[in-house]
Amino acid sequence: MGKAQLVSDNKSLALRTVSQSYPWPSVIRLNSYVRLPYKDIILTRKNILRRDKHKCGYCGRSDLPLTMDHILPRARGGEDSWENLVSACLKCNNKKGDRTPDEASMPLRIKPYRPNYVMFLVNSVSRIDSEWKPFLYQS
Repeated sequence: MGKAQLVSDNKSLALRTVSQSYPWPSVIRLNSYVRLPYKDIILTRKNILRRDKHKCGYCGRSDLPLTMDHILPRARGGEDSWENLVSACLKCNNKKGDRTPDEASMPLRIKPYRPNYVMFLVNSVSRIDSEWKPFLYQS
């Protein structure tokens, strides 16, 4: 229908009909830009764990059940934000208690940040097609 152009196709796959075979698109280019609303990643427990790669922000372990920890405790005015939440194992979370990491002598192994939408998708996908890399990692 002329809405997109094929930039790269997957050589090992094809779209087949009874009488024809079409290339399986891997990368396409839209002929006219379709504006999407800004995609913001929702602050949820699952997304915090995904951002922190399912590891404790204090000890780095991933073999224990993880919880969410407020770096600046809520009792001291800490808020629910990407920069103030980190995943923590139960042991570290209980040890830190209602203190800051400095007060508890528990330095963070990671720096909490608001994830970028594209990088969040890239980190969530288990396999990235090599054909996509020039388009995803543009400088």
